[in-house]
Amino acid sequence: MVTAALPLGLSDWREVPRVRKLNAVPLAAEAHYVLCWLQQALRATDNPAIDAAVRLGNALRLPVLVYHGVRQDYPYASDRLHYFILGASRDVASGCRARGLACVQHVDREEHREKGLVYRLGANAAALIVEDQPTFVARWQTERVAARIPIPVYAINAACLVPPAVVGDGISGRSGFLRRHEPERAAWVDANDEPTDIAPYQGPLPFVPDTLDGNLDMLVTSLAIDHSVPVSAAFPAGRAAAETRLTRLIDDVLPDYAATRNDATRRDGASGLSPYLHFGVLGPREVMRAVTAASVGARHRIKFADELLGWREWFHYQARAMSAPESYGRIAGWARATLADHSGDSRPQQESLTAMLRGETRDESWNACQRQFLRFGWMHNNLRMYWAKRILAMTPDPETAWATACYLNDRLSLDGRDPATYGNIAAMFGGAPGETDRPVYGRVVPRGDGSTRGRDGGAAWIAKTASQPVPAVSIPADVPRERYGCGCTNTADDQPGKAKRS
Repeated sequence: MVTAALPLGLSDWREVPRVRKLNAVPLAAEAHYVLCWLQQALRATDNPAIDAAVRLGNALRLPVLVYHGVRQDYPYASDRLHYFILGASRDVASGCRARGLACVQHVDREEHREKGLVYRLGANAAALIVEDQPTFVARWQTERVAARIPIPVYAINAACLVPPAVVGDGISGRSGFLRRHEPERAAWVDANDEPTDIAPYQGPLPFVPDTLDGNLDMLVTSLAIDHSVPVSAAFPAGRAAAETRLTRLIDDVLPDYAATRNDATRRDGASGLSPYLHFGVLGPREVMRAVTAASVGARHRIKFADELLGWREWFHYQARAMSAPESYGRIAGWARATLADHSGDSRPQQESLTAMLRGETRDESWNACQRQFLRFGWMHNNLRMYWAKRILAMTPDPETAWATACYLNDRLSLDGRDPATYGNIAAMFGGAPGETDRPVYGRVVPRGDGSTRGRDGGAAWIAKTASQPVPAVSIPADVPRERYGCGCTNTADDQPGKAKRS
């Protein structure tokens, strides 16, 4: 982490703990704007990254230029992911206009390719404001740009209610994290958008921006991406859909949340907010303000806060200290050791990648889980635990199991490629060691399907869900093991509590 002092505008900002300076470059002496590059916090309001840019722009008497671009060659680019991202981006642009901010967008495609666009936009910027994301493309793109661009780069945490810097470094367990995190929550719930003092930027640009007000279906269809993974009808793109989902949480889900959240057979048992949180269409402050104000029993609010903050923000905290949160090396050392001891065990329940990807295995309950991913781009959290545990028995070795779980999650799920989903999978591959040493699993505790099948109507629900028609997604030759740190020479630990970010 670069420790250089922050400039006026950020140094006197209430949310300084959200800010990391990523390089040692001084502010540009002559500039046309402050550049705010969004990758995943796709909302125009209650967005700390945009607010930081506005604060700095006001202090420098410069307008803010918000930029969002989408490449077509990111891992697992598909109709499902692209449409969701572009729908959110379209609403970011209209929301920025309402705030008096200029917002420009670029959709990468063969006939409209703009190489090095962030650098070219940065040539006229006093500074670059980015999101502080610990996983996937947003992380490595930000780190690469910060090392090369000749202007200061400030990373802003826009994904967490409580900035991780407030919690402090070196916490290795969730209980220790909660002891520091819970007392801080109330102080970070309320926030107002920073007022814009400068007129919107209307000057020259080094490219012709895209306008997303037209038919997104036609645009997505024209791109060189995976068209076999379709758009999710269950999770519409955009800000209005996210607000509808938040209203549903308050009205239908929260009043009985503590009692029903583990019941995958109920439509009103889970919030379904994770896709909108992953892509930043909603932020945790907005969600918690609504939950805090809801007229429901305290135990339901407390349980929801534990899921949204106690688990989600714990996984974000863990990921920040890891060099590769998606790597097999993040799994607890004891778990990797016991799984390795049993890597040569017979696996009579092994399945082909085709059967797993299409939800056509011999395990009806697992198929029900997988088909939620295929149809909706989302899976109920209680099902995810069974789904991940069973993959250890369905694949030839633990490294392949990890790569397969991450691959299925990242390719199909709208909330994949995320600190929380990687953290959940890691917990299923590790967690607390059991006392019994089992074939295949060693001391990793397996999980049955009784929490769903044993409910009234549970068996019928599983049978129906496992037989629902699903899209015929394309099948790769193999899962990308190296992407998930599963190469034959990978033995490095990447454990929570061992700070590795610079």
